[in-house]
Amino acid sequence: MTRRLTAALAAFLLTVIPWAATPASAAPRVAEQVLTWTADGDITRYKSAPAQAVAGETTIIWENSEATGNTIGMPHTLTFDTSTEGYNHDVTLNILASPFDANNGRHQATVTLTPGRYRYFCSIPGHSQMVGELVVTDGGGGGDTTPPTVTAAVAGDRDSDGNYLGAATVTVTATDTGSGVETVEYQVDDTSFLPYTEPVRVTAIGDHSVQFRATDQDGNVSAVGSVSFRIVEPGEDDTTAPVVTAALAGEQDGDGNYIGTATATLTATDAGSGVATIEYALDGAAFTAYTNPIVVNAAGMHMLHYRATDVAGNTSAEQMSHFTVVAPPEEDDTPPAVAAAVTGERNGDGAYVGAATVTVTATDAGSGVASVEYALDTGGWTAYATPVTVRATGAHTLRYRATDAAGNASTEQSTTFTVVADGTDACPGSDTRATVVIDGDDTGVGNVDTGDGCTINDLIDEHADYPDHAHFVRHVEAVTAALVAGGTLDRRQQGAIVRAAARSDVGA
Repeated sequence: MTRRLTAALAAFLLTVIPWAATPASAAPRVAEQVLTWTADGDITRYKSAPAQAVAGETTIIWENSEATGNTIGMPHTLTFDTSTEGYNHDVTLNILASPFDANNGRHQATVTLTPGRYRYFCSIPGHSQMVGELVVTDGGGGGDTTPPTVTAAVAGDRDSDGNYLGAATVTVTATDTGSGVETVEYQVDDTSFLPYTEPVRVTAIGDHSVQFRATDQDGNVSAVGSVSFRIVEPGEDDTTAPVVTAALAGEQDGDGNYIGTATATLTATDAGSGVATIEYALDGAAFTAYTNPIVVNAAGMHMLHYRATDVAGNTSAEQMSHFTVVAPPEEDDTPPAVAAAVTGERNGDGAYVGAATVTVTATDAGSGVASVEYALDTGGWTAYATPVTVRATGAHTLRYRATDAAGNASTEQSTTFTVVADGTDACPGSDTRATVVIDGDDTGVGNVDTGDGCTINDLIDEHADYPDHAHFVRHVEAVTAALVAGGTLDRRQQGAIVRAAARSDVGA
């Protein structure tokens, strides 16, 4: 009986479309692109099928044979859809294949595919669930040939079995790293694809499936994805209103005001019949349906009222949030103003007697001063915290600069001055060791008198209080630089003393 039915179907289909199947003995020409479909004894799906192809002449292989796993003789067709909206209709293909036909279930046809989507299915009654899509690109080469990635998420109030109470909302998201997403489409329960512009709300009681797909700017189409869920009637005894909350987000200043923009996100939950709607009113306007976060960028104080209603008709008490948006500050592109003043006792030539103290000041009317730095003579830059006192005799140059919180740095400036001995023994309790010793480290450099009753060890003054080790090293650099300038030390001797200072724990 099965063989007679198969033969009759084959005779009918091959009469309607005489070119659809080519006997193996005819040795047909094979196009450069070959696409193969196979089937076995399962009537719910094709065993294998291609998902993508490029436009152009194509050889289609359709095999439903014992070799592909059909051991029960079940016939199937490979039929291209020529009527459903949203698909290409330029290929007419309807091939019946059975392990018992003249080709033993393997058939071949040559067609020309064009860019777009083709829908194919089994045309034998009772087999319509064998369905799929073939995406065809233009195959231009060098462009984007990767379809978008598309996903969907289902949201809503659910019961303990995972069913959605009264309604479910499906949100579809598509991304494409190549040419970019051009369109997103969806369909509910195999109806027909529609453009996706906002989350899809489904309220009909029962089982549902939402399919979705996306196309990029180069015409690449994603495979069809789907999500399935069940909606059940909410409980009839729901008398409890939803719980609705608001969350505010955005950059804030020190007073809690939102700088430039504030975004309000409303959320509602309902354990009974499920949330039906969320509404809000901004600054006394009428209530309107909430679908996306509310972005407020007008400067001033704002009042946001909101409420939610469940499927059973219970409405929450009206809630309120208030906030203030302020204009963002103007961009600071002006560096700080920085100055230095030198003080101390001076002789008739204007030189400072015994010591000179340099005080650096900086101001910034924009973002504020972030840091002040100075460098004495040939020393490196160091952070300025307190006035700098220079006791080493000789001519000195102190450079200084400042940076504000916006990153603007002032132009480097400098002040020069000379320190001379005061004519008295400046160091009555002088350190008269033969060599310069720092924290027990003998440098081997002679500890000579510098001309005012003080030795080099006296000027280094390792036992004084320093804010930290770096300040001590900077102090030694300044002292020795002055002694080099005055001819007391040479560069090699200066280097030996500075390295000993760096190795020490003074100030640490």
